[in-house]
Amino acid sequence: MKYKSVIVTKRGGPEVLQVIESDLRVPSAGEARIKILATPVCLPDVEARYGRTPFQPKIPFVPGYATVGCVDAIGEGVTKFAVGDRVAALTVYGGYAEYIFLREKLLIPVPTALDPAEVAPLILNYIVAYQTLHRSAKVKAGDKVLIIGASGGIGTAYLQLGKLAGLTMYGLASKGKHHVLSEYGATPVDYRTQDFVEVIRKAEPEGLDAVFDGIGGDYIKRGFSLLRRGGTYVGYANPLSLSRTFRFLGQVILLGLLPNGRAAKYYGTGSSLFNQRPFLEDWATLFKLLEEGKIKPVIANKFPILDAAQANSLLESGQVIGNIVLLAPDLL
Repeated sequence: MKYKSVIVTKRGGPEVLQVIESDLRVPSAGEARIKILATPVCLPDVEARYGRTPFQPKIPFVPGYATVGCVDAIGEGVTKFAVGDRVAALTVYGGYAEYIFLREKLLIPVPTALDPAEVAPLILNYIVAYQTLHRSAKVKAGDKVLIIGASGGIGTAYLQLGKLAGLTMYGLASKGKHHVLSEYGATPVDYRTQDFVEVIRKAEPEGLDAVFDGIGGDYIKRGFSLLRRGGTYVGYANPLSLSRTFRFLGQVILLGLLPNGRAAKYYGTGSSLFNQRPFLEDWATLFKLLEEGKIKPVIANKFPILDAAQANSLLESGQVIGNIVLLAPDLL
């Protein structure tokens, strides 16, 4: 039996994505074979394809940072999951495929009642927003925060979770996307035509409680400057290269050491490899919020999994509000 996946054949744009066919093997010991139901198209997928990432994958590779699926077969020694179980995983690579083989310890249990298309954004985008809000910055109701990059997959997760937490929110986005920020009660700022530092200092002269930065660069110092004493800057942007990673971390560490009563932190999902417990707890919380209708991912478009190139083109257009999700054909 064969299955199809989408591979990156060389560094470049969406045109380098090609569909290939492979043999569907039996899972190895400690491994589960997952029939993929949904995979979000994320910025890290794009950056990996161009080679703009600190640890570049060897070509050819299958992109797909996160995935949701159904256990199709299990290898020897797999005891926590059975055939038919709904699962998800933070895969980093491999999600643009009809099937994926994963170690048991990487699997996240998912309630079967939830829509896979809505679960998919929770695995990366919402976990980033939730953990930076509640574990890194430890926000509380009434806090005033800035979201740098407020209209994409992670940005709209911040908007929903921030509203749920009772935050006063400011968000940077282009003018055409301001309506989604207003929908969740955030004050939009057009980063193209407005000086966001000036706008927010005027609106909040005593400073902000937290700044969440998904862009980096000169936004680090500018965002940090808006914090009140006791405030927290949290950066989660992809530094794009190893040298930039060290530079970014150096900036954050330096800002955090300055004797000004403000903190600076860097967030990355890589810590899930060393301590999965907080991630499993927070994913379970997000699943419950979704089940209760308290959050609902903004999904701009859905594509068949094998149409990943078209989905990537749309993401790179810069016109997307929220998330793009790849789905198994029977879910479209």
